[in-house]
Amino acid sequence: MALTEELRRRLIAIAQEARLKAYAPYSHYQVGAALLAEDGTIYTGCNVENVTYGATVCAERTAVVKAVSEGARRFEAIAIVTVNGGSPCGICRQTLFEFSPALTVIMADTDGRITHEGPLADLLPLGFRPDDLPR
Repeated sequence: MALTEELRRRLIAIAQEARLKAYAPYSHYQVGAALLAEDGTIYTGCNVENVTYGATVCAERTAVVKAVSEGARRFEAIAIVTVNGGSPCGICRQTLFEFSPALTVIMADTDGRITHEGPLADLLPLGFRPDDLPR
């Protein structure tokens, strides 16, 4: 599926909406994600914090878990919206890499301004692949 300007803007808008549902009473850093599956379905996610921090779930992983639980396994792009257009954490990068190493990652701020767009491999150059496991 071609990532047109219209689709790019749609993903950012959906991620902006998802961000508003975030539960972030500790960091106050709300994150929204819109994950585009290979079949064109868009799965959303927001961060859900926990007072123990370690139990916090990021927006990107929320979207992946929702998608996988619905049967999706391959993804084309993800838009991530934060107040400052921040980057996904390392755990999210590896989780996305598990399913789609060639994923296009779009980071945008709350005004919809794109701060970065490029392949996931640029954010995780030596991602751990299933082939890296000993057989």
